[in-house]
Amino acid sequence: MQKNGEKMKKLKSIMPETAVCAVIAAAATLTGGISIGGFSFELIGAPVIAILLGMILTLVFPKLASLTSLSGGIKFTSKKILQWAVVILGFSLNLSTIAKVGAKSLPVIVGTISISLIVAFIMMKIMKVDPKTACLIGVGSSICGGSAIAATAPVIEADDEDVARSISVIFLFNVLAALIFPTLGHAIGLGTEGFAIFAGTAVNDTSSVTAAASTAEGIYGYSGILSAAVTVKLTRTLAIIPITLVLALYRTAKAKKSGGSKADFSIKKIFPWFILFFVGASLITTVCGLLPENSVTLFYSSQFVPFAKWLAKFFIAMAMGAIGLNTNIVKPILLGLCCWVSITAVSLGVQSVTGLFTSNL
Repeated sequence: MQKNGEKMKKLKSIMPETAVCAVIAAAATLTGGISIGGFSFELIGAPVIAILLGMILTLVFPKLASLTSLSGGIKFTSKKILQWAVVILGFSLNLSTIAKVGAKSLPVIVGTISISLIVAFIMMKIMKVDPKTACLIGVGSSICGGSAIAATAPVIEADDEDVARSISVIFLFNVLAALIFPTLGHAIGLGTEGFAIFAGTAVNDTSSVTAAASTAEGIYGYSGILSAAVTVKLTRTLAIIPITLVLALYRTAKAKKSGGSKADFSIKKIFPWFILFFVGASLITTVCGLLPENSVTLFYSSQFVPFAKWLAKFFIAMAMGAIGLNTNIVKPILLGLCCWVSITAVSLGVQSVTGLFTSNL
């Protein structure tokens, strides 16, 4: 009874700020349907509009996100609801697509992760940036933004300032990527598959990958880019495991060398468990696709899957609104810029070499 009471108390404490994020998401979704002249805000996408609205609110009310009464719900929305969105989005995919697109994108994924970590190390030396901040920016840029930073921070014993600084840099360039990449990809002749791999490997966070891919679907007039881009992105997210394991082993070896004790390390804290649920949702869709067509499978494909995709986008907009409320732009931007530019160049370069550049889905 006591535990249930504590859960209800915690739920009530996060509801007001979660509701604020939902209002931001609703406003962003409605704004996405507005057209002024020949310009449609749909090309920007609700997730990007949501983070901009959140940032504007933070600029107007600078103490909003730091209030103790609001911080819990903002954190909950930016982390948990974003993960729920990814899981729900899994219902729009099938495992054959994951295997096909994920495997084809592996050379690009390996190339972009490698170049980001190398550039982060070089720029850390040149610019005299704090090593922990540089590590978090490099990992966040190359793998999956805030999730990678959150997984890596305890492994390298980064403090709150390191984490806040890194996340601010990552999400600033996420916004820029979501705004620039769809138009850039179409302008330089990327095919629909080429852009999906580009967005999945060169944009940092799942929510921003979704924003860029959703916008690209409007530009290309093709509805499969979002699912393919998220698949590539989630394949890339798995790199959290080897990266954090290597960092943990390095920290442990360093502690032993200096005479310290072994650092606590738990795979449970590192593994992105939401990916397993994403795969489970995809498995359900795959099985339904193999079954003979009937009223249930028809409802699933024509009603449930489109609703799940819409709900996932709305949840992502909520998460981006929360992130916007908690974003501080004045951080070591140049290091993040170098990682971002290098990842973009390598993603396009490897695709050009492997023949994926102009490939269509």
